Amino acid sequence: MNLSALSALSPLDGRYASKVAALRPLLSEFGLMHRRVQVEIEWFIALSDAGFSEFKPLSEAARGLLRGLVTRFSEADAQAIKDIEKTTNHDVKAVEYWLKDRFESNAELKKTGEFVHFACTSEDINNTSHGLMLKAARQDVILPAVDKIIAKLTQLAHDFAAVPMLSRTHGQTASPTTVGKEVANVVARLKNARERIAAVKLLAKMNGAVGNYNAHLSAYPDHDWEAFSQRVIEKQLGLTFNPYTIQIEPHDYMAELFDAVTRTNTILIDWSRDVWGYISLGFFKQKTKEGEVGSSTMPHKVNPIDFENAEGNFGLANALLTHLSQKLPISRWQRDLTDSTVLRNMGVGLGYALLGYDSLLRGLDKLQLNEAALSDDLDGAWEVLAEPIQTVMRRFGLPEPYEQLKKFTRGQPMTRELMQGFIAGLSLPEAEKQRLLAMTPATYTGQAAALARKI
Repeated sequence: MNLSALSALSPLDGRYASKVAALRPLLSEFGLMHRRVQVEIEWFIALSDAGFSEFKPLSEAARGLLRGLVTRFSEADAQAIKDIEKTTNHDVKAVEYWLKDRFESNAELKKTGEFVHFACTSEDINNTSHGLMLKAARQDVILPAVDKIIAKLTQLAHDFAAVPMLSRTHGQTASPTTVGKEVANVVARLKNARERIAAVKLLAKMNGAVGNYNAHLSAYPDHDWEAFSQRVIEKQLGLTFNPYTIQIEPHDYMAELFDAVTRTNTILIDWSRDVWGYISLGFFKQKTKEGEVGSSTMPHKVNPIDFENAEGNFGLANALLTHLSQKLPISRWQRDLTDSTVLRNMGVGLGYALLGYDSLLRGLDKLQLNEAALSDDLDGAWEVLAEPIQTVMRRFGLPEPYEQLKKFTRGQPMTRELMQGFIAGLSLPEAEKQRLLAMTPATYTGQAAALARKI
C-alpha cells in the first residue's frame, strides 16, 4: 500500500494528523535535519570569528547566504540530504556533504569548506539539534496548549464559583463544595505543573568524541575551546551549556522535561475521569452537534468521548515519555546507540500529549452545567449537616456531640425535618440554633466560592 492517512501505522499520521500538525515540522525527520543544518552553520560562522589565521571572518553576504539556508530550508532540501544518506549510510555526514555542495557556487565559502563540522562528533550536532527541537516544541506548541486549558478552566472556576455541589469522599456523600472550587483545584495544580515544564533548562554540549575537546586541541592547542563552545551554545543557539559529558549529552534534562509533561498529563487524566463521572451523574450536559451519533443502536446517547479520548491519549503519551525519561539517561561507557532510535520518538510521545490536550479542550467547550441535578443531589443529602451541627455543639460544650450525631445519622435516611428537629432539641444559644436551622446542604459550602474566584 502507498503511505497515506489511511495506511499510516500511527494514528498521529493518519486519523489524527490534523490535530498534531503543529509538531510535525518541529519533531519529525525533517525537523531534525533542519536543526542539524542550523547547528552546522552556526558552528561554522563562529569558527570564522575565532581568530584563526586559516579562517578569516566571513563577509556579511556569506553569513546571509548561510543563514538563508536555515530560514528557507524545505522538504526538497531534506530529501536531498536523505538521498546523500543512501550513499553515506550516515545521517549527520549527509548534512555535512549537502552543505559543502551548497558552497560550490560561492568562492568564499568553497575555500573554507573543510571547517564545516570541524572537530565535531555527530553527537555535537545531534544533541544541540534535539535541544532546539524541544525548545521550539515546548515554546510554540506544548505550553500554549496547556495555557489554553488553564484559561478555559479558570473561566469555568469563575463562572461556577458559587454553584453548590455535593462532595463525595470514598464515593460517599461529604461536605458540600462548589463546582467552581473543584475546577479551581485543578487550575492550581496545572499552573504548578506548567511552570515545571517551562523551568527545565535545555542543555547542550559541543566538546568532541568523548567530551574532552581532543580533536579541537590537536588543531588549535592554545584556543579556549570550552569558552568557545559555551558561546555558540548559549549566545547563538539559545540553549544552556553542559561542560561535563561523555560523547553524548547525558539527557538528564530530557528526562526532567518529559517527567514534567507526564506529571501534567496525569493531573489531566485525573480531571478527565472526574468530569466523566460528573457527566454520568448528570451534573454536566454536553452540547450536541447536528448529525453526530452517540451510539449505533441507542439514539438517546451523548457519550463523553472527548474526555475518554483525552484519558486514553494521555496514557499513551505518559507510557512513551516515561520510557524516554527512564532510558535516555543510561548509556554504556562513553556511549552506545540505544538513545538514537529512542530519541526519534520524542514527537510521538509529545504528539499523543498534544492530542490529549486537544480532546480535553473540545470536551470542556461542550460542557453545560445542569444546576437542577446538582440541586437535587444536595437536597437528598441532609446528613452532611451532621458535621457543622456537631462542630457547633463542641464549641458550646454539649456532651458527646460526635457520638450523638453518629447515632442519629449513620446509615439512616435524613430529611430537612429530621435534621431541624434534632437541632431544635439542642441546648444552644438561640442565635446559634437559628443559624443552624437556616443552614441547608446548598449553603454549607464554607469558603469555596471565594477560593474559586481568587484563582
